[in-house]
Amino acid sequence: MKLQSKFPSLGTTIFSKISTMANQYNALNLGQGFPDFSPSPYLLEKAHAHTQAGANQYAPMSGAAPLRCAIQSLHRDFYQAEIDADQEITVTSGATEAIFCAISAVVHPGDEVIVFDPSYDSYIPNIELNGGVPVRINLNEDFEIPWGKVKESISAKTRCIIINSPHNPSGALLKTEELDLLWDMVKDTNIVIISDEVYQHLIFDNKTHVSPFNDERFRDRTFAISSFGKTFHVTGWKVGYCVAAPNLTQEFRKVHQYITYCTPANLQLAIADMLDNKRDEVRGLSAFYQQKRDLFQDLIKDSKFKLLPCSGSYFQLVDYSELDDCDDLEFCEKLIKEHGLAAIPISVFYDTPPAQKVIRFCFAKEDETLLQAKEKLAKL
Repeated sequence: MKLQSKFPSLGTTIFSKISTMANQYNALNLGQGFPDFSPSPYLLEKAHAHTQAGANQYAPMSGAAPLRCAIQSLHRDFYQAEIDADQEITVTSGATEAIFCAISAVVHPGDEVIVFDPSYDSYIPNIELNGGVPVRINLNEDFEIPWGKVKESISAKTRCIIINSPHNPSGALLKTEELDLLWDMVKDTNIVIISDEVYQHLIFDNKTHVSPFNDERFRDRTFAISSFGKTFHVTGWKVGYCVAAPNLTQEFRKVHQYITYCTPANLQLAIADMLDNKRDEVRGLSAFYQQKRDLFQDLIKDSKFKLLPCSGSYFQLVDYSELDDCDDLEFCEKLIKEHGLAAIPISVFYDTPPAQKVIRFCFAKEDETLLQAKEKLAKL
């Protein structure tokens, strides 16, 4: 039987490749973005309790009511804004599913979607699977959006713009004044904004999270997507959610109901308990990860790596140009084989990578893990 691939150019992801190499060489893995520490004991206890209590059947398609209400309260607490728990919140099996559902809900064959590189690797396949055409724009050297190029790229075919803040892999943040620039470009169009905000509670140096959804001008044209995996250190649970106006939510759910239908009820209820009874853990998340960022930066400040600014997320970009002249993939392979440390090359997040020598480390690790990384980096 002959099978025509929908993605003939796609192979194994860089995360799988780097993790496989890290295991092969027994390297310390600061590449893939997941914590190596345990989540809250309270969260685990609640997951067990709800499992034992029988929450093992289908949850409602839109999400368990206690969790949707808890998200509503969380949004009110953090952004002083009201959202409707029934009509504007949908719980998904991870943020990646939510991104797929949002793209599928609005993108038709031939529609153009503006994406900013370096970009999360699921955006492009999701766009293409729905017959859309990615329009990729490189962020500038400071990983800020080049708004002049955005204006030039918008056409009658533009259906959607995907924004990611805090940004993976750079940690850059969207600024309030940038929403004014964006609004001037989309106000007289039917362009939808997909706002990937999975690191919204990991913001440093007293800066604030800026979301198009929280700006009334964008309210009826924005999907805002978040991840409890990032917030509660449980990436393997794959629990995320999407907030959108009722007209967008209706279309979003039409896709969601035939992708996963629902997310495990016991995990949803456990997270609802965390939001209701342990919200200080969310409030303290920025300080928690800022301490890890600062520790990691301090550990490598005397190395030949050049630290790039990091205002959010749990990733740190570094320039290695003083250490080697090879490309970033080759450098990451050397780092694993010769020094026992895994990182991610950021060229893989681009369609057309710029001339830079930059790799990504993840500092969502135990302090002891970061100290071990220092020992390995000191040998470079």
